[in-house]
Amino acid sequence: MFENLITDLSLIVPELIISGTLLLIVLFDLIFDKDKTFIPYIALLGLFAALYYTMQSTGQDAFAFIPQSTNSTYGLLAIDSFGAYFKIIILITSILIVFFSKVSLEINKIIDRSGEYYALLFGMILGMLLMSSASDLIVIYLSVELLSLSSYVLAGFTKLRDRNSEASLKYLIYGAVSSGLMLFGISLVYGMTGNTNLLEINSVLKSGSINLLTYAFSLILIFAGIGFKISAAPFHFWTPDVYEGAPISITAFLSVASKAAGFALLIRFIKSTFLLSEQNGHWQIITFFDWQSFLIVISILTMTLGNFAALWQNNLKRMLAYSSIAHAGYMLLGIAVLSEQGILAIMIYFLVYLLMNIGAFYIVMLISNQTGSEEIKDYNKLGYASPFLGVTLTIFLISLTGLPPTAGFISKLYLFVALVDVEMIAVAVIAVLNSVVSLYYYVRVLKHLFISEAENEVPTLRVSMSDIVFILILVIPTLVLGLYFTPMVEFAKSSIGMLTN
Repeated sequence: MFENLITDLSLIVPELIISGTLLLIVLFDLIFDKDKTFIPYIALLGLFAALYYTMQSTGQDAFAFIPQSTNSTYGLLAIDSFGAYFKIIILITSILIVFFSKVSLEINKIIDRSGEYYALLFGMILGMLLMSSASDLIVIYLSVELLSLSSYVLAGFTKLRDRNSEASLKYLIYGAVSSGLMLFGISLVYGMTGNTNLLEINSVLKSGSINLLTYAFSLILIFAGIGFKISAAPFHFWTPDVYEGAPISITAFLSVASKAAGFALLIRFIKSTFLLSEQNGHWQIITFFDWQSFLIVISILTMTLGNFAALWQNNLKRMLAYSSIAHAGYMLLGIAVLSEQGILAIMIYFLVYLLMNIGAFYIVMLISNQTGSEEIKDYNKLGYASPFLGVTLTIFLISLTGLPPTAGFISKLYLFVALVDVEMIAVAVIAVLNSVVSLYYYVRVLKHLFISEAENEVPTLRVSMSDIVFILILVIPTLVLGLYFTPMVEFAKSSIGMLTN
């Protein structure tokens, strides 16, 4: 038993490093309660170490924590290249968010509580890493709750404005409802199958010895919990208020890392539980629940609602929140394809989305730090007052739209190719039309940056060398990967393998 434990722990080294770093942050925060300057560096050290071991584990194919009391060959966590890919996305995002937080005026105002801030941040990261590998319904629920409880607090952590507390309260209420629905769905699944392991449930489903109507109902309840994390309609209502009210660093973190963990979980849940067979990269799904039609309806609803709601937003954080909802809709189409090509499209999309979304939020934060405003009308002529910020924000917004020569075009191209590959032409057309709608509200920001006349004198924005370096780290790959994207595609292809048997 002890040997099995050592083997299992060796498979989850990144999670152990994150847990150890969390404890170290709490310990140092208690010992050195007057000096918080070193805490971000402890956080970075832990994140880089976890990233290193995650990259080393790429290509592994094993289960961790296989129950010894049963004859099962399946464990609570699936350690595979698919999970490692999303863990890399989450850890890179986390590293960027630590740098993000060091510059954020909101976080610097509560520097005396930075120990709690980074401890909660690492609680979120640990939950996300576990979500990416979870292959058991109990672990899925616990990891989702670990992520959620930390993020509820962080959404209102600064307490600088009333909207911080409002964001945290709304997030908690919506999260509690979705969590309750998910737990009820899990209890129904366990009651019908006698199992919580996804692959064991798959074996039961293949026998066809369950009440299909009740099981379909339980799946919708479980999707409510996962849909809440990825901001899929109609479980998206928390997103605009929380994104607007939370500190910008947490908003950026939720928009990328939390969504990545949610998609990794949803993909694994569908494939591990419902895969009947796989032929030439196309999935044959157990047919009693029509996942494809369900996901198509949810994705079209999500992208359409997100894009059209964004048209009317005057607050840039709120506009980017609705934009984030729309992007979740596009990525859901990649799952609806039910093929390796669709999953490849999602993996490419997330790598690009990381660059352009973090970059856009970072520039919004820099402007907000100096102007005290996130309203679009206050961006008038700022493109001339600070050409570097204006041009780079333009590149990020063009990439978010999906126009060449940016990497955003490549991510949507692979998504549309996956749709056309399975002859979902009408759905592809709807997605393209939604991208056209998104062009309007992104260009509207550019209009204010460079064309609209300012009512008052436009302030000259200061941009430090560290800010320039941070933005260039994000904007250069956004452009380069739009022209030379082979390494990105090959990396995603090499990581697509998922442990299903």
